[in-house]
Amino acid sequence: MKAYPALACWAKIFGVPSGLPRVTTSTNISQDAEHSSLAGLQTERRIAWLTLVFGTAASAAAAFAGRRAWAGGLLIGAVLAWLNFRWLRRGLDALVAASAAQAGAEKPRVPLGAYFGALFRYGLIALSVYAIFKILKVPLASMVVGMCALAAAAIAASVYELWHSEG
Repeated sequence: MKAYPALACWAKIFGVPSGLPRVTTSTNISQDAEHSSLAGLQTERRIAWLTLVFGTAASAAAAFAGRRAWAGGLLIGAVLAWLNFRWLRRGLDALVAASAAQAGAEKPRVPLGAYFGALFRYGLIALSVYAIFKILKVPLASMVVGMCALAAAAIAASVYELWHSEG
């Protein structure tokens, strides 16, 4: 499969084994978990900065085309998507920490702050978009398209991970 990188990517996606079966030991599991955690953190960071890069590039292209209102909306949308991603990451980190602390509990409880954080995050973004739309007269569609920079960044980071994965 080394000669066909695309085939290797599909094999990883669908879980098709390649080569000889791997013998798993507790050392391998802990090393894999540590490597996976580090790789996940790097991917999260990549998504965060790619969101801003894609939003800035789209904004610059719109400004170059003479659409200043759209340029501002694209940039605002990308920044809001970046903030949402950061808040989501922080909320999930807190949820994971709470679940690890309750690992032995018979009925683990989700902290009330996790629910509040999710509602607050989306409410704040919706309020921000509404205020910017009403006060600054920035086109609503441009902010929504700017928020899509997060999706583009996640796709780009995923493709990067597949392309540069070991195996």
